[in-house]
Amino acid sequence: MTDIHDIPASVQEEIRSQLAAIAIEEHVTIFFACESGSRAWGFESTNSDYDVRFIYRHVEDWYLSIDVERKRDVIERPINDDLDVSGWDLRKALQLMRKSNPPLLEWLGSPIVYTEIQPFTDDLRALSKPFYSPRACLHHYLSMAKGNIREYLKGDQVRRKKYLYVLRPLLAVRWIEKHETMPPTEFDTLVEAVVEESALEGAIKELVEQKRQGQELDWGPRIPVLSGFIDAEMDRHAKNLVDVPISTANPDALNLFFRDVVSGRLSS
Repeated sequence: MTDIHDIPASVQEEIRSQLAAIAIEEHVTIFFACESGSRAWGFESTNSDYDVRFIYRHVEDWYLSIDVERKRDVIERPINDDLDVSGWDLRKALQLMRKSNPPLLEWLGSPIVYTEIQPFTDDLRALSKPFYSPRACLHHYLSMAKGNIREYLKGDQVRRKKYLYVLRPLLAVRWIEKHETMPPTEFDTLVEAVVEESALEGAIKELVEQKRQGQELDWGPRIPVLSGFIDAEMDRHAKNLVDVPISTANPDALNLFFRDVVSGRLSS
């Protein structure tokens, strides 16, 4: 399993230095920062970027302005030295949590956390559970799979590393069908839990290992066992999309949490 110890100490230091600089430059408090994308999923290659994502809070007066809805609620920095760093304002993050936004939920489940302020992170994770919508997440992952198939896996020659970017959402859908909970962020855990076909599991693990070792996985012939699984799953969902629950949680808890964090009542 990938964790913070797999990130070189020099990279961790640079990431935390950039986060500290952003906090000063933007006059914000960063409550949580993690790794997102392929490194968090566990199938990064040797030259993968570090995709750092964070949640931040402005000072209270920033939120009390009459034009707060027009203010920018994202902080982004240009990709530099393989570091891709961006974050969401607290209000934006909570609005997305109400919609059961899978990227945000994946952040909270990331095995690689660079910084966090307690009890903020634990409270936010607990708060995410009643707002989790299996239906919203299932549709998100199916849409992601369809888009990547259309973009990379059509024809006799395919972008072979992109198999992983189709398999991950399709296996996440399998998890949701079975458990109706948020799928694990780590790909290995997901594979172990929902892949029962030995040939499929072997092909997936081989592809992941090739990518981790930096082998050439650009354009090449289709991998039959992977393409066959993907085609069968997409055909199954096209014919009979499983009915899973939606979230009906009351947003009052999000409002209370927001006010507590902005006002400083939630200790930082």
